[in-house]
Amino acid sequence: MALRRKHRESEVSTDSLNDIMFFLLLFFIILSTMVSPNSIKVNLPKSDPNVTVENMNKPIHVAVTSDKKYYVNSVEIAKENLESEISKFAEKSAEPIVLMHLDKDLSIQDEIEIMTICYHLKCKTVLATAATKK
Repeated sequence: MALRRKHRESEVSTDSLNDIMFFLLLFFIILSTMVSPNSIKVNLPKSDPNVTVENMNKPIHVAVTSDKKYYVNSVEIAKENLESEISKFAEKSAEPIVLMHLDKDLSIQDEIEIMTICYHLKCKTVLATAATKK
């Protein structure tokens, strides 16, 4: 008796694989827009050299050089006397404003120290920036 075996080819149906891949892709795209990275969005200031601000109050200029020499209104002072010097000028104004000119090589801690002094003296602080070149 001659039994013939029929050779059948087996196939894997991949018709629904396209749909599954599409839904997975869609799921990950939607999920990635909902997950926020560990960052803080900050609007950074930009300076425009063509704009001037009229202000009746004269700001108190505090400058710190890269070698950490402190100046209040162009007069060099010791760091220990910074608070007393700023308070002298702050008493003359109803709303004192401190304009900080800090060297770009200084750390953020130097800025925070001046801002803390100004906070205790109830002064507004503004960080001066260099004009951007266009």
